Amino acid sequence: MPPFAVTSPDGTAITVEEWGNPAGREILFIHGFCQSRLSWRRQVEDAGLAARFRMVTFDLRGHGASARPMTKESYDPDRLWADDVAAVVAAAGLRRPFVVGWSYAGRVIADYLRVHGGDRFAGINYVNGRCSADSALFGPAQRHLRGMQSDDLATNIAGSRAFLRACFAKQPTSDDFETMLAFNMMVPAAIRRHVLGRPSDTTEAMAGLACPVLVTHGRQDEIILATMAEFVAATVKGARLSFYEDCGHAPFWEDPARFNAELAAFVDR
Repeated sequence: MPPFAVTSPDGTAITVEEWGNPAGREILFIHGFCQSRLSWRRQVEDAGLAARFRMVTFDLRGHGASARPMTKESYDPDRLWADDVAAVVAAAGLRRPFVVGWSYAGRVIADYLRVHGGDRFAGINYVNGRCSADSALFGPAQRHLRGMQSDDLATNIAGSRAFLRACFAKQPTSDDFETMLAFNMMVPAAIRRHVLGRPSDTTEAMAGLACPVLVTHGRQDEIILATMAEFVAATVKGARLSFYEDCGHAPFWEDPARFNAELAAFVDR
């Protein structure tokens, strides 16, 4: 299906796209900071997943093809991010989706859980998820975020390139890297500052999850350390932990065959 726009309660337009089998079990993918729904191409374009599952992707507010409100107040409250997810779920007619959240999406999922609860989710797959504000759980590549927030274009580009390189232990092709850098650069410096400057969150909503949880993490991640995954697995009762020894921050891209097989098994369990 072609992309379509969903209007969140505060008036922000969120761009959504649907893939796969309309009658299949539902999977909602949520991307990370400065990324886009295109991050999930190796999932939504996989013939095996497309034959079995109904997959929905969208661009977070301020990212990709979604609207870019420029005020800090358009990013601070948990409810805004939570309502964006709820609006996508409602507009796409998702009944009880499995949610796959990469990196900053861990924070977005927490926003949703705090505001709307977890009853609508059939399961959650945290992928190198940002699920705590504890600085000890973040890696050395976080230093690139400073440059990414700069209004100086050369500094911003250099920081964005370095951050994107740090997302991968197995580097993408030059064509793929150029595409990724292009959608990273679509997020203005001011919005990057607003997103990263949000008030700190808490983990109590995640601790109370009753749905199945799969925690996926690349051991070589220099942005969010593997200790974050261990923290999530220890916090969520019954969570299953899956480490990718040779992958970095993006195991779904670096090892899509394994990731897609594990995701299918998780959804079909």
